[in-house]
Amino acid sequence: MAARDNHGVGSPWKDGFKVIGRALPKEDGLAKATGQAIYADDIQLPGMLHAKILRSPHAHARIVSIDTSRALALEGVHAVITGESMPIRYGVIPWTPDENALAVDKVRFIGDEVAAVAAVDEDTANEALRLIEVEYEPLHAYLDPREALERSEPQIHEGKKAGNVSKHVGLDFGPVDENLEKAEVRVEGDYVFHGSTHAPIEPHCAVAQHAADGLLTVWSSTQITHYVHRALARVLELPESRIRVIQPCLGGAFGGKSDPFALEFCVAKLAMITGRPVKMLWTREEVFYAHRGRHPMQMHYVTGADRDGRVQAVDAKILIDGGSYSSFGLVTTYYSGQLLTGPYDFPAYRFDSTRVFTNKPPCGPKRGHGSVQPRFAFEVQFDQLAEKVGVDPIEIRRRNFQGDYTETVNGQRITSNGFLACLDQVEEASDWKKRRGKLPRGRGLGVAGSMYISGTNYAVYPNKMPQAGVQLKVDRSGMVMVFTGGNDIGQGSNSVVRYIVAEELGLRPEDVRVKAADTDLCPVDLGAYSSRVTFMVGNATIDACRKLRKKITQAVAQEWEIPQARVFMGLGEVFDLEDREKLISTREAFHLAEEHHDTLGSTGSYNTPTLGGDYRGGTIGASPAYSFTAHVVEATVDEETGRITVENCWIAHDCGRALNPMLVAGQMEGSAYMGLAEALLEDHRVNRFGLHAGPSLLDYRLPTAVDTPELHALIVESLDPEGPYGAKEAGEGPLHPSIPAISNAVFDAVGIRLTELPFTPGKVLKALEEQKAEKQASPGNPSEQPIGEKA
Repeated sequence: MAARDNHGVGSPWKDGFKVIGRALPKEDGLAKATGQAIYADDIQLPGMLHAKILRSPHAHARIVSIDTSRALALEGVHAVITGESMPIRYGVIPWTPDENALAVDKVRFIGDEVAAVAAVDEDTANEALRLIEVEYEPLHAYLDPREALERSEPQIHEGKKAGNVSKHVGLDFGPVDENLEKAEVRVEGDYVFHGSTHAPIEPHCAVAQHAADGLLTVWSSTQITHYVHRALARVLELPESRIRVIQPCLGGAFGGKSDPFALEFCVAKLAMITGRPVKMLWTREEVFYAHRGRHPMQMHYVTGADRDGRVQAVDAKILIDGGSYSSFGLVTTYYSGQLLTGPYDFPAYRFDSTRVFTNKPPCGPKRGHGSVQPRFAFEVQFDQLAEKVGVDPIEIRRRNFQGDYTETVNGQRITSNGFLACLDQVEEASDWKKRRGKLPRGRGLGVAGSMYISGTNYAVYPNKMPQAGVQLKVDRSGMVMVFTGGNDIGQGSNSVVRYIVAEELGLRPEDVRVKAADTDLCPVDLGAYSSRVTFMVGNATIDACRKLRKKITQAVAQEWEIPQARVFMGLGEVFDLEDREKLISTREAFHLAEEHHDTLGSTGSYNTPTLGGDYRGGTIGASPAYSFTAHVVEATVDEETGRITVENCWIAHDCGRALNPMLVAGQMEGSAYMGLAEALLEDHRVNRFGLHAGPSLLDYRLPTAVDTPELHALIVESLDPEGPYGAKEAGEGPLHPSIPAISNAVFDAVGIRLTELPFTPGKVLKALEEQKAEKQASPGNPSEQPIGEKA
């Protein structure tokens, strides 16, 4: 197994590794720091036109007519397209293709794409948009998910059998009702999670060029080059072999660039029409309209337990606001229930999740896709259970620990599980035992835990081909070039590939170069989502390297007339483990291997084993390995203003093995930062007309460095047998516990439960007023005072 198969017995390196486990620079770090990195908007091609999109002013309306003649007549305009130009629907999930590149017949939210213009510059393109005349027939707009659930006329998407329901999933495992009825303690409550968006520093951008030979090349700030490639072929009705998609350097994504978007189709079509390169760069306002952010959810949970706090059953009912299109919504609906069954043991579990369409910007996958919202609800309710049975919140989580190398109630295979170590780490680092419940009123500690997937068994479109592929090219100079379809979106996955190749082939990291996310040059990879890249591409890279290393060591062994097992490759040298006088450079070893084996190279791949329960949807949420996390948050509450300030956040994360501890710590801290931001500041919402409440970074509040607490990354290594050298994910899981941990810290501080996000000063003050009124209504009644409440 990868975690236990480093370089075998006799390695001269004390921990078996030369590169892995070291705090090394990122492969693209210098280029980004010096401004040399090329992003999509940096691409300038001769004769390039600039494109802009006309957007709907209505939340829901039929398109009666579109007149583009005045726009097309404007000097400097080269082409205008509408929905008729690309009528074929698409969707990132092949079973829910409900989007058009430009609206056909109908618009479904304010900001929906209606027409596109290509002109000599952006100013001319914007002027042309103002000349396009569109006649709309406004329709009733659904802005409340409950109304969308109960009312179906007019439908947002005509022809759907379930009205405005996007997806419904109801699954139950074990005797839920029986266990709840027998439970000695029962906690029930409602929880509300708001919408939030990704806010990457780089807006969406795409450039297209249609060559004389008919080859279409699209450069896009996407995190799913393979799916964009497939979608372009479908919508433009071109063979996939006549399309090339390249991801340049990316300025952040967090899930917000994991759909095909209108701009990619529009620049491609406009380039085909005009014969000239076309670029489209969205404004920050347009990025807010494109959205695909966190789904708002209204959640009702019931948890039954015995008097010691051991969970007997959990029952969840969830209403999901999906916005105007499906996006990843089918998966979101499953994830909202499937990913809650760890790190705690549930003898019985049921969830009923319904995603509905509304006339709002479409929701999609945001960091921690689909499971951040339910995790918030359950971890707060878990604290309520701890309060009710009089058990310490960390202790109740220990009592319910599911263990390692086991199976969850819904059929998910758990391998390594370092959750108990995570709890130990945050308990010790925060001085929990001495401080929790003992700090002055207004200051408190809160804990929460979680698990998350390391890649997914669900390949989005059914096929038996590898989910990740890698190709190695060996140069006579001693350099190795790696081709991977993996999308590096800032998380450092290209760097991980470099480290692995250097480790396996005994190279210095600077002698490994990585070419990624180019559909003409690189093997297929499915993209950067579900925390899959390091796990899957890493395993594929190890596979390719070990095939190549076998050839090299075989050639050297034959030359030296020794057993192959004695040949060791390490940091630019190849030597005999038993006779160090026999030593050559890696470059010389490459020459020997080429003499013996012809031109040197290799390929590697990875596919998940068969995973998941034997029922419909059982593979969705099934992962080859799960990461585990525990947070303790220290927060203060100003009872005069209602403001919550997070002072410290201790993040313990079981990442399997830290391939680069500096990068892992960065992902842990970044995840926690995003969770804290969602809890206290962010709010992606529309007004009563469906207009975005503040589509700018001025109005959409994000924490600055001044607002960010001290973040303490505590790496836990459980060495998973499935991961590359035992590694698991570290980029999404560490977000989950930060939000409920804040709510639980506020309870420790002032005795109020915050169950609706975001935690605004107004909600805090309202809860404090209700607490005061309850005390006045029942003075001196200890049964009404929650355990742990501060006087």
